[in-house]
Amino acid sequence: QVQLVESGGGSVQSGGSLRLSCVDFGYNIASMNWMGWFRQAPGKEREGVAAIASDGSTSYAESVKGRFTISQDNAKNTLYLQMNSLKPEDTAMYYCAATDYPLVITTTPRPADFGYWGQGTQVTVSS
Repeated sequence: QVQLVESGGGSVQSGGSLRLSCVDFGYNIASMNWMGWFRQAPGKEREGVAAIASDGSTSYAESVKGRFTISQDNAKNTLYLQMNSLKPEDTAMYYCAATDYPLVITTTPRPADFGYWGQGTQVTVSS
């Protein structure tokens, strides 16, 4: 059973960096077709941030391209999101997600395409 647990959130000033981690305690992430990061700010819908396929290909939302990097370490069964040059508009709850469907993702990942979710970790960026 997939069991995703995020960590690494916190409060930083604008321009700062954070690295989020997501460990799957119940399944091998290398077996998933896609792993992704999503975020949801208060009063807004959940949106895709970045996704990585089992072959290593990646996809990013336009708003984070050049600032965020998604990666995974299969030996540690861990997904990462390195976030640099953070802005106040990046403030949100960040969620790790996974899917074993053979999707084709070329732009912003869609929450509806992912069936397994973590509980989230809060990121707050102050100006």
